[in-house]
Amino acid sequence: MKVLFATYPMAFHTPGGGEVQLLAYERHLADAGIEVARFDPWNPRFMEHDIVHYFSCVGGSSHFCAFVKQLGLPLVVSSSLWVTRETAAGFPIDEIRHQLFLADRVVTNSEAESAVLSGLLELPVAKFVTVRNAVDECFLRKSDPDAFRSAFDITGDIVLCVGNIEPRKNQLRLAEAMQAIEDATLVLAGGARDQDYLAAVRHAGGSKLRYVGNLEHAGELIRSAYAACTVFALPSLFETPGLAALEAAAQGAPVVITGEGSTREYFGSAARYVDPMSVSSIAAAISDALAQRLTCAAPSAFIPPTWHEVVAELKSIYSELV
Repeated sequence: MKVLFATYPMAFHTPGGGEVQLLAYERHLADAGIEVARFDPWNPRFMEHDIVHYFSCVGGSSHFCAFVKQLGLPLVVSSSLWVTRETAAGFPIDEIRHQLFLADRVVTNSEAESAVLSGLLELPVAKFVTVRNAVDECFLRKSDPDAFRSAFDITGDIVLCVGNIEPRKNQLRLAEAMQAIEDATLVLAGGARDQDYLAAVRHAGGSKLRYVGNLEHAGELIRSAYAACTVFALPSLFETPGLAALEAAAQGAPVVITGEGSTREYFGSAARYVDPMSVSSIAAAISDALAQRLTCAAPSAFIPPTWHEVVAELKSIYSELV
């Protein structure tokens, strides 16, 4: 079977969470006997493939998907989207509805995402199927925490946040919350998509904050950072559910994460949930995680699935449509 992967052009060069998912699918589907090619607008080769899998619901995507259906090819869309009736005004809802209407299957990251999108967009729930987010197997092997601490000369408790520096990831409120936390350093890792926002975050964090830039995904330093941190914090405005949080949990880090999105479906009792709009909620959860770490009264262990495991479900979806 031959599958054509497509998304907005920047994704293959500047991967965020959704694009890490795409690249992981590409790598592991080959092991499952599925031949994957990336869409090249200069040499599209649509009809050399059995199915098209499109990643994202950004503006303009519906036109591409409509063309795929005009060619008579099966279409799978990965939504990776959390939108509610309260937040719908900030999204091109009509275009998203049309794009997902065109899809033969919409792959979501959670049952909650499927239910929300089906209800909000008034599309049949049978169109949606959940394939859970996962981690690379290297994250399940314990890493050396000293490599990260030595590389950046950091001692003491670390509150780590990994993600692109942008308002949706909510690092500003996290930096403000850290002012109530004694004897801990907030470490931010990730690409700065918004330089003005980064400047505001740095100002709010002051001497408590260290920004270490973008670390290679699945590289030694990011794995060491997860192992070194005392608490991993991801108080985003929403998450579906946050690949960095899954990776940190795989390394045994206590997780403090937003309650908005599909996070509870993944972590259950193995995380502490915050109101992302409340600085005090974020501070309280981090303080509790630090205190319970000292008494060994941590939440129950959580082991995320690996990409190798979840691509079997994706292969099943392709086989059904082809």
